[in-house]
Amino acid sequence: MVKLESLKESNQFRKALKEKKIHTDYFSIFAAKNFIKPKHKDNLLISFVMKKKIGNAVKRNKIRRKLKAITQKLLKKRGAINKDYTYIVFGKSNAFTQKHDVLLQQMEKSFSKLKK
Repeated sequence: MVKLESLKESNQFRKALKEKKIHTDYFSIFAAKNFIKPKHKDNLLISFVMKKKIGNAVKRNKIRRKLKAITQKLLKKRGAINKDYTYIVFGKSNAFTQKHDVLLQQMEKSFSKLKK
């Protein structure tokens, strides 16, 4: 099973933010070719970031959990997410009220655009 591994250092975030990017109404995804090796070769390097401006901790954590669950679902589909990249996902406040299916479609579309 593929596990999600988070970025730890600020220079890792800076490198990932400089490369490819996709923006939607619900989240923004930044991607860079893997510049660090994950602990296990099956792991996906991905971090979920919520700004404090979004709302209180409950709201931010709910958005984070939604986006993580969708990412796990996409990882089960073969080839939906390229593991050769490091990703940073910035959640937006619109994701809090949006349904799971809509977010799933948007995220799948966004990851497929990043492959190109």
